[in-house]
Amino acid sequence: MRRLEGKTAVITGAASGIGKAIAERFAEEGAKMLITDVAAEGLQAVATTLRDGGTEVEARVSDVSDPGSVEETINETVSRFGKIDAVCNVAGILRWDNTHEIEVEPWNRVLAVNLTGTMLMCRYSIPHLIETKGAIVNMASTAALAAQPFGAAYAASKAGVVALTRNIALDYGHVPLRCNAIAPGSINTGMTQQVEFPEGANLKHLKRIMSLKGFGFAGPEKIASVAAMLVSDDGSHITGEVIRVDGGTIV
Repeated sequence: MRRLEGKTAVITGAASGIGKAIAERFAEEGAKMLITDVAAEGLQAVATTLRDGGTEVEARVSDVSDPGSVEETINETVSRFGKIDAVCNVAGILRWDNTHEIEVEPWNRVLAVNLTGTMLMCRYSIPHLIETKGAIVNMASTAALAAQPFGAAYAASKAGVVALTRNIALDYGHVPLRCNAIAPGSINTGMTQQVEFPEGANLKHLKRIMSLKGFGFAGPEKIASVAAMLVSDDGSHITGEVIRVDGGTIV
């Protein structure tokens, strides 16, 4: 399918995991794009692969928690491609802590990237998305919908993303500008592989974040396919939704 032919997308967190998978799927569907991440080496590798496949793509190292950097990302996209049709906010960080032990600095960092970063990308892109009647896809989590062990900061940030998504959908639905969120669960990404459990963690609680298939993970392409649908005409009557893609993790 080439459902995104002629569309321009901005994808954050595109150096690996879900962001990379979305960039690859959007390329298959015909989109042009600007991809961004803080991981310069991984980002350039993704951009090179996409260009080799014939996709028009720009890569920009950027921290979504920095307002100036986000504004430059949006401006560069418009300067390069002339418009923005879709924004996928994937950049995020995960940490597990006992709530009584988490320090303010790491708490603030999780919220700065996951929630404030999503807000900033929306804030600077919405004027351009109004012009194209475009779409936003935010990355929430099953942690926003049900308790996640040792994940107070992450869950709080993703619950904020859910609320932000619904408010944007309401405020701009008359345009129409659509805004939806995907709530992944049991997805194999580099982020989930690098997290350390807090000392004394009750690992029995991990059953709460297992899919119905057990402690196994689906590939990030499962999320990418939903993101492509949401920004295409196939998703034209969907807004303000949080779509779980989690193998029944919180049924």
